[in-house]
Amino acid sequence: MLRKKMVLIMVYVLIVSTMMLTACSSQQEVKSSEGEVTNEVTNEVTNKEELILAIGSEPDDGFDPINGWGRYGSPLFHSTLLTRDGNFNIVYDLATEYEVSDDGLVWTVYLRDDVKFSDGEDLTAEDIVYTFNTTAASGSVVDLNIMEKVEVVGEYTVVFTLKQPQSTFIHTLATTGIVPKHAHDDNYAENPIGSGPFKFVQWDQGQQLIVEVNPMYYGEKPGFKKLTFLFLGEDGAFAAARAGQVDLAAIPASFAKQEVSGMKLVNIESVDNRGILFPYVPAGGTTEEGFAVGNDVTADRAIRQAINIGLDRNALVDGILEGFGTPAYSVSDGMPWWNADTVVEDGNIEKAKEILADGGWEDINGDGILQKGDLKAEFTMIYPASDQIRQSLAIVTADMMKPLGIHAILEGKSWDDIQKMMYSNAVLFGWGSYDPLEMYNLYSSETAGQGWYNTGFYGTPTVDAYMEQALRATSEEEAITYWKKAQWDGTTGFSAKGDAPWAWLVNLDHLYLVSENLDIGTPKIQPHGHGWPLTDNIIEWQWKE
Repeated sequence: MLRKKMVLIMVYVLIVSTMMLTACSSQQEVKSSEGEVTNEVTNEVTNKEELILAIGSEPDDGFDPINGWGRYGSPLFHSTLLTRDGNFNIVYDLATEYEVSDDGLVWTVYLRDDVKFSDGEDLTAEDIVYTFNTTAASGSVVDLNIMEKVEVVGEYTVVFTLKQPQSTFIHTLATTGIVPKHAHDDNYAENPIGSGPFKFVQWDQGQQLIVEVNPMYYGEKPGFKKLTFLFLGEDGAFAAARAGQVDLAAIPASFAKQEVSGMKLVNIESVDNRGILFPYVPAGGTTEEGFAVGNDVTADRAIRQAINIGLDRNALVDGILEGFGTPAYSVSDGMPWWNADTVVEDGNIEKAKEILADGGWEDINGDGILQKGDLKAEFTMIYPASDQIRQSLAIVTADMMKPLGIHAILEGKSWDDIQKMMYSNAVLFGWGSYDPLEMYNLYSSETAGQGWYNTGFYGTPTVDAYMEQALRATSEEEAITYWKKAQWDGTTGFSAKGDAPWAWLVNLDHLYLVSENLDIGTPKIQPHGHGWPLTDNIIEWQWKE
């Protein structure tokens, strides 16, 4: 009860201060007494030209695309060369055309000649080259190691040269926001200038971001002149929605079945997944840092396949996500490069037991845990202790393994501890991206043991060959055929039907309470991370009386 009161007080204080700051920026008067402030908040919320949104947290590194801002699809301030439409087709944004050489190494991009930044300066090829060169040199999360160089060959033409062909470079062109060479400095992340549909007005760190429509924007104008983003936690966002003080709030599934007057629940499918990573190789190795690698139990394919077949994913969705999710069978369900043939008939205990028996596992001493010689079918499964959903998934999936004769020992850990243990223990991770390169990073032997990706040290020559063919393809269409074969080619692959180095569990729906008058169009399937990706289609948003 005390926690709820504190949340309400914090929300009230934040919204009051937000409205005071908003009012200051729009030359409006805000009274200081409690009743008068409440009336002012209500008046602001009902303004059809302005929205107040509580969609999640602020970016730690600010709003600079060089540091990764917008890479999940948040075009508020910035434009990109290309973009993806609602069906994930590549379409033009700043570009009017692009060409790829026959060897896949040279990408020529032709630009619009009518684009201005929000400060009135022209956007030219110089800004494209500056953005990509600066990003490549920054060492940020935006990986441009594949780029050899980028050059200006005309005022509105640039040429990228890659070190080797890479079809996923098109994703980089579709997600890297362009910054102005003339106005990019050390303070840019706190005061960005771009050429996107909105222009930056004010960022009060820890509280709010205010943006206004960019009159210089070359595309379709947004339906709202001003947006205020409040940085509230889940409890605070829900409290603000109940108080009628926001037009849209991101909420967890635990709040989704509570009625809120004047708001409708919008659940958006996502590829924001959760799954179990299995160490793929036997125990005995170590990383360069000295952390243990491998696990003798999970290195057995029968164990991994049986878990994949025996788990009941629909029960996980219903019991843990309150029905707000979908069963997950890969890291990229629903994406164009997903192979739908990888879906397995799960919840099949008898089939799972058959796989284990064929693999030589049996209950020798009658204790309910299978053995293969002296090896018992038990392993440690770790999850981040701070994540309630992953904890619940770990508990329930461990229960689902028991009838199979598999014993999962659960341990909740900090991310620092997980980083040391993830090479030799099963881990509940979460991924989900618009970039197929994520699939490569998770399953290629080239990335085994690198960072957070292929911590199970999975890799096979066949899968590696398919993914290399996908990367070296000169069109996304050609690449997709190889991405699908890497998952399952009818004989082998990294999906549950093949080597099964992961047991993917669920895709989380992203849930929002939305004003009954606000139409947010048709958002795409959302990537990993609740919040900012929702603004990807903000041009479509409309107010309906």
